[in-house]
Order: sequence, then structure tokens, then C-alpha cells
Amino acid sequence: MLELRCPATQEYRSIEVVNAFKSRQITHVFHDIDGTHSLIRDWVPVMALVNGAVARYGMFEGTVQEIAEAIYRHRSEDFAEARKFAIESAGLSALTQMEWALRMARRLDNSSSELNEKIIEAIWQGKERFENTLETPAEQAQLNLQASKLFKAYEILLLQMSRNKNLADAKNAPGKWQVPGSMDFMEFLHQNGVKNYFVTGAVVEYDEHGHAQGFMAEEVETLGYKIGNGGVIDGFYGSAWDKKEPKNEIMQKLCKTMAVNPENLLIVGDGRSEIAAAVELGAVAISRLDKAALRAREIHRQIGTGLIVEDYSEIKNIFAES
Repeated sequence: MLELRCPATQEYRSIEVVNAFKSRQITHVFHDIDGTHSLIRDWVPVMALVNGAVARYGMFEGTVQEIAEAIYRHRSEDFAEARKFAIESAGLSALTQMEWALRMARRLDNSSSELNEKIIEAIWQGKERFENTLETPAEQAQLNLQASKLFKAYEILLLQMSRNKNLADAKNAPGKWQVPGSMDFMEFLHQNGVKNYFVTGAVVEYDEHGHAQGFMAEEVETLGYKIGNGGVIDGFYGSAWDKKEPKNEIMQKLCKTMAVNPENLLIVGDGRSEIAAAVELGAVAISRLDKAALRAREIHRQIGTGLIVEDYSEIKNIFAES
């Protein structure tokens, strides 16, 4: 069993103390993947392109592949607001991020209602559920269908623009594409009896035996994070192409189904959703953010994270065997 203690301010070079917490035993850790442990997906430029093009020109017609190709033709344009939104919305489900673009596009023909504008602003603030929108079931179904197609087009472009090239390199040099100290940290937790779970906003599919498969599973395995059967990762959970599943809801559900006491839970991530989930649950939150990620660090401080780390080089020092 491991005990997590809050370090003193400026005790470690790579660890910033934002909100002190009392020492506690840790039994489970929920980890985000992209940007938290894996560096394979350079997703911000792709998200900015997809959302920026739709917000500027409206939803593109055709198959998912045709939509991706149409968006790609706008890759030389500057989508400053969409890039800002990508940074602000890190951690939200991709379907919520796509919904933002589709709602922004309603401004093009002056069909954006007061309600639509309020939802756009709410998404900027990190909200994902809008139960009482007063929109008709047909309007909501159309929005959901378009968001799903846009999500799939985004994934096509992500693979094309960065992921496939980086994954090929990671097969030869996996350490290059891990946040420094990540694997050592994972193995340390696992060897001390802590259960590690990956929770991602990317789609995770499963075969008939319940084994994770698909693009994200391939990336995780390429980097050497073995899932199940004695591996460092005990479980792997993600979203779906056509159903919005915010990370905070996934994490809350995991706590209930696995009888995890939030007092003994650590959540590690680089997105606002998982940090907000930790605060809501009463778990300890650790944000993994580059030193240059000034706006992201500001957001995480505002949400209420416990610690911000640049990497995992010193993180084992704040744990002790109990």
C-alpha cells in the first residue's frame, strides 16, 4: 500500500503545489493518456482545423471521408479562435468539442438562438450536458449525427496529419513518445499494489473477449503499457463515436462499480474534465502540464487541482510505503 503526501512548496523542481491536501493511502489511479503519458497524438492543430473550418464554413456534406478531405483543403488557413477553444476544452469529450463548432456555424445564417449562444458559452466553461435545451428531438438527433460524423472525420485527419507517423517512430523508440518518467511511475504504482486505469476521451472498442482494441489501444500497447494479465494497466475505458461520455461521468461510474473510495483515489491528467472530476469526487488531482502551457496551468489552478507536474521524474518522492 502506498501513502501519498503533499510536498512542501518548492520542495521539488518539477512539482508545483497548488492546493495542499492531507496525506492518504492510494488504492486506485485514473490516468488520462494523451498529453498525460503519451505524446503520440499532436491533436490541437487538428482540432483547430476541424472546428475552425466548420465554424467558418458550416458543416460539410458527404461521407466521413469526403468531409475529412474537404476540411483538409483549408489546412493553410488560420483558425485562431478554434485553436484557443482546443486549448480551453482539453479533456472534454470530442463530441462536445464538435458540438461547439456546429453551434458556432449557426451564426453563419443568423439561425443561432439565444439558447444556442448560451450553450456555446457553457461549453467554453467546460460544461457538457444540456438536458433542458428546449430543442426538438429532431434538432438534437441532427446535431448528434453531425457531431458523430465530424468526430470520425477528425480522427481520419489526426491519423493522417500526425498520429500514424509518430506511431511508426514509437515502434522503434517508445520512450521518445512517453512523458519522461511515465513508465517508471506506472510500474512503481503497480508493484506497490495500486490499481491503474486509463480513462480517455478517445474511442475505445473491445473484442468479443473484452480486450481493448482500435487506434488508441494500439498506441498504448506500442508504448509498452501492457493492459490486464499482470500488466501495469488494470483497465482501459474510453468514449464512443456516437454517444457523449464525459470523462467525469466515466470516472464516477468506475468509482461506483468498483467500490473505489474517492479518499483513496488519485486522478492524473492534462485536461479540465478529469481534474474537475477529481475535485468533485474529493480525490487528489495531479495535472501533467508542460511549463510553457501557461493558459492550461491557469485553467487547472482555477478548477482546483492539487499539484502540477512537468513530468514524473520526481513524483515517486511524494509516496511512501504504508
